[in-house]
Amino acid sequence: MSDRLHQIVDLLVAAVLAGTSTFIWSFVLPTGLALTLAGMFAAMYYFSRNPWGSPRGEAYNEWIDDLYDRFLP
Repeated sequence: MSDRLHQIVDLLVAAVLAGTSTFIWSFVLPTGLALTLAGMFAAMYYFSRNPWGSPRGEAYNEWIDDLYDRFLP
């Protein structure tokens, strides 16, 4: 059950990331391009859980999992 809950929270975080990225990018880029970039950022987070391709991906994943374990049942 907790794995599903973590996956749902990952989806929510990715959605928030996509929404805020779209909003910020739309100030300087056309809407279509802003949506594309925001979708890429959200997909990068959700599918890899290694934000921005950092070589410290394992450390990020452990930190995110610890955060989930602390606040989620």
